[in-house]
Amino acid sequence: MTGSETVYSWSFWLTISAIVVDLVIRVVAVIIVPRNRRPGSAMAWLLAIFFIPYVGVLLFLLIGSPRLGRRRRRKQQEINKFIVEATRDVELVPKDQKWPLWLKQIVRLNRELGALPISSGNDAELMIDYDNTIARIAADIDSAKKFVHIEFYIFSTDTVTEPLFVAMEKAIARGVKIRVLFDHVAGLRTVSYRATRRRLTAMGVDWDLMLPFAPLQRKYERPDLRNHRKLIVIDGVIGWMGSQNMIDSSYLKKSNLRRGLHWKDAMVRLQGPIVRGLDVIFVTDWYSERDELLPAAESPPQRRYASEANLDCQIVPSGPGFPTENNLRLFLALLYAATSKIIITSPYFVPDESLMYAITTATRRGVHVELFVSEEGDQALVYHAQRSYYEALLKAGVVIWLYKAPTILHSKHISIDNDVAVIGSSNMDMRSFSLNLEVSLLVRGKEFVHQMRDVEQSYRDMSRQLTLEDWKRQPFFSTVLDGLARLTSALQ
Repeated sequence: MTGSETVYSWSFWLTISAIVVDLVIRVVAVIIVPRNRRPGSAMAWLLAIFFIPYVGVLLFLLIGSPRLGRRRRRKQQEINKFIVEATRDVELVPKDQKWPLWLKQIVRLNRELGALPISSGNDAELMIDYDNTIARIAADIDSAKKFVHIEFYIFSTDTVTEPLFVAMEKAIARGVKIRVLFDHVAGLRTVSYRATRRRLTAMGVDWDLMLPFAPLQRKYERPDLRNHRKLIVIDGVIGWMGSQNMIDSSYLKKSNLRRGLHWKDAMVRLQGPIVRGLDVIFVTDWYSERDELLPAAESPPQRRYASEANLDCQIVPSGPGFPTENNLRLFLALLYAATSKIIITSPYFVPDESLMYAITTATRRGVHVELFVSEEGDQALVYHAQRSYYEALLKAGVVIWLYKAPTILHSKHISIDNDVAVIGSSNMDMRSFSLNLEVSLLVRGKEFVHQMRDVEQSYRDMSRQLTLEDWKRQPFFSTVLDGLARLTSALQ
């Protein structure tokens, strides 16, 4: 056999081998990918594998499983048991409380999914002034006597967060124990990540990273599974939670500064028995990262609080450590229960089929539905995927408000009729439903819903309404981008 014949032979068999491997990949993918996976997500992965087989397979192996690792899943089971034990003495709503049947069922649903019990006798103050919120949190830390628990997706030292760091320093000098958790991957993307770590250590804060991505240290989870929660607990008496990260409202990114972008958020200040429940979320996340179960004596059973609003509140954790999508099920139950009004605020609104059906079904049975989103997006794929749903929503009768640029409306809340509201860290997209650890607060009480109505009106004042006629004038190229982004939404 000549040299050229040998080369031809090798080339022939390499080609055959590549064809066989490609065929095997496709056949195996059809068997493996759809198993226990949403149809939309399965189809997106199959398209990726079929069109770019080797890259698609590599990505699937890297980020294809929406579940936490086996060790963390075992921990989550322990945590679920701990939540039940730790909340046995939380003050429940009196049995004679007059609730609509649908609300009782939703509260039970939440509890069955791993949420904490609902409690009465709480106060909740809604705040949307970014810098003033940080100042109020700092003032609360100034009153701390025993401990402060802080957990944020993004936690940064900068000129805007300086009051918080100063309050922490003063608290430590008084002998207050301060613990801080913040997300590893999100931290790596902030400009002050190293400075924040150094400052926390120098101050004497007991801190750790959530879901660290450090393969060389044998600390590895799917890199896009993130802890997206934002909460603070002070002495088990005062709690904060919502959508705001602890960083300058521009996030100090060059691209944001160049475009003039800044974030608008909503946080809620809590007092009453529900604060104990919020602290349970921190305690369990601390245990997940440190294998240290904090002593119950630090956060003793909440004494009876003289509430003015007497709100009923329930903490609902969710994330890939739970076998079900707790926040999605809560939202769906509320949407189907609404009788007159639904108002949704979400910076990243990329619904799955079930959520779209719930919203469009609500409009068709006479419920007034409004959606607040940003006019401008900070994440191109999500922004265009979100836009791809506008036409169907507008045709169904949903009123869409676009919060004017350059502000990114980052608040995450929903109000149902005039009785119930939910606020927290969860977006209305599959990332928040399946991939992120989130925490939401269900509140029943007209006083709190009235606060939210005022906030919603302030959004309207700074927004323009998108009409179907306006939408039909969108450039063709933009519509194409929206459709292509939508195909990837199940993977985002």
